Amino acid sequence: MITYLTVTFNSDGAKPSEVAQRLHSLGFVPTTGNYDFVYEWGTEAGVEEAVDLADQVHLTLKGMMVLYKIDTV
Repeated sequence: MITYLTVTFNSDGAKPSEVAQRLHSLGFVPTTGNYDFVYEWGTEAGVEEAVDLADQVHLTLKGMMVLYKIDTV
């Protein structure tokens, strides 16, 4: 399973480098193309694990004034 993350920045919010650093601490890596970051699951994961990761992203980005979209396939 792979989780893709797209981030929309706000000029009044956190710097992109700060956002990238926080997401990296969760295991996301920057990528190019249609998405900004990718998280590659090392094991089989299900919906519950994907929701847990989404909760972690939410807490990590809280207060940074960014919007995000998560796609897990």
